[in-house]
Amino acid sequence: MNYAIEMLNVSKHFPGIKANDDITIQVEKGSVHALLGENGAGKSTLMSVLFGLYQPTSGTIKVNGSTVAISSPNVANKLGIGMVHQHFKLVDCFTVTENIILGNEPKTKFGSIDIKNTSLKIKELSQKYGLDVDPYSKIQDISVGMQQRVEILKMLYKNADILIFDEPTAVLTPQEIIELLKIMENLTNEGKTIILITHKLKEIKAIADKCTVIRRGKVIDTVDVKDTSEKQMAELMVGREVDFKVDKQEQECGDSVLVVNNLQVKNKRGTYAVKDISFDVKAGEILGIAGIDGNGQSELIFALTGLQQASKGSMELKHVDITKFNTKKRYESGLGHVPEDRHKHGLVLDFKLKENFIVHDFKTNQFSKHGILKFKEIDDYANKLIEQFDVRSGNGLESNTRSMSGGNQQKAIIAREIDRSPDLLIVVQPTRGLDVGAIEYIHARIVAERNNGKAVLLVSFELDEILSLSDRIAVMFDGTITGIVDAKDTDELKLGQMMAGKKLEEVC
Repeated sequence: MNYAIEMLNVSKHFPGIKANDDITIQVEKGSVHALLGENGAGKSTLMSVLFGLYQPTSGTIKVNGSTVAISSPNVANKLGIGMVHQHFKLVDCFTVTENIILGNEPKTKFGSIDIKNTSLKIKELSQKYGLDVDPYSKIQDISVGMQQRVEILKMLYKNADILIFDEPTAVLTPQEIIELLKIMENLTNEGKTIILITHKLKEIKAIADKCTVIRRGKVIDTVDVKDTSEKQMAELMVGREVDFKVDKQEQECGDSVLVVNNLQVKNKRGTYAVKDISFDVKAGEILGIAGIDGNGQSELIFALTGLQQASKGSMELKHVDITKFNTKKRYESGLGHVPEDRHKHGLVLDFKLKENFIVHDFKTNQFSKHGILKFKEIDDYANKLIEQFDVRSGNGLESNTRSMSGGNQQKAIIAREIDRSPDLLIVVQPTRGLDVGAIEYIHARIVAERNNGKAVLLVSFELDEILSLSDRIAVMFDGTITGIVDAKDTDELKLGQMMAGKKLEEVC
């Protein structure tokens, strides 16, 4: 068999944890090989070993049949291996071209950086693989999906033939996911080999040839994707049967917990991203916000949570006007928030895990007395959340949060916010980067909050998630609400029409 990559009996140990335990995977040339596993199963660690970010504790790595020692990413690049990380490595204020050549800038004969010829080469690569990237655009001005294409171009510019994608669709809209899968198909048609880390079973079925399932650092099985169902892969991943159906009974709603009237919010460019919208969220209901990314959802949530001031309009939480409240006062008034950007707004990455669990409440009587922290109570509370939400990390509650996997960081935020049981829980992309077992549990906890009479505002780009969790769905397009519908009376087709700009009354 002609293998591009062979990782034979590879182990990687950290203090207190075996991240990879005697793993063997063999990736055929020109194929898409998926790595599937729960959050913290060791997938990203294994690929970090292949990319030279970590050194293996033991084992052998072969590239195109030859045994190699990959001591750094630079060595990996020279061997034709590139990696798109889950959290992009881009400089916001640089252009696409400047990011791609950073650290290895080609020079003109006069000694200046050769931006012109490099940009032409990048444009040709972009067109060849259907990436459609403008080399002169600044990173801060392009969408997340386009930023990912820049990361792909960085690999192609360095002549990578083996491309590692770590959770590539975690931050993409449904349309961007379709486009990315097409790009992957183009890459393999050109002879590239792709290793795909993902939790999304639909995407594995759509693009992968083989799938290796890893559970708690060990290989469970390698299967032919065409012969294996999503249900079978899910069961291999979590070690039990998984229920994809959300158990949600109909119930009577209470009074409005959140009332938004004529809200207007500007974006970074000073134009209106949210344009005069009004809605409410009642006690005992989940209101889903559907829409393609970039239609005002982020600015709406920033305004609701106090991260940004609204230009006009009002917001009431439990009949109290919170429009002028800062974020802290809104939290104290009964608001909880699982943010879209877990690194920027959800966690203090250099705090310990247990410190992040109490970041809102460390001054309360539960965790401090006369300004002195109650360390035993904090540890007990952290251990309770770790157990309930299956938050995995190398050193338990003492773990540095930055060192945790993206999925476990997400579970930590959700654990903190749901356990507080606020009157209004705002959850944005709550299951981004989570495995099917974790998604099943998080969905159940969100529904439990709704069943307990709390109001939940859910923003998600996953239409399946919106339809299965929501009682009502508000669709946003270009900063406006095109309609609010009962979830039981709609489907993806109707929502898609409204997401494209049709008003509710125009939808057939």
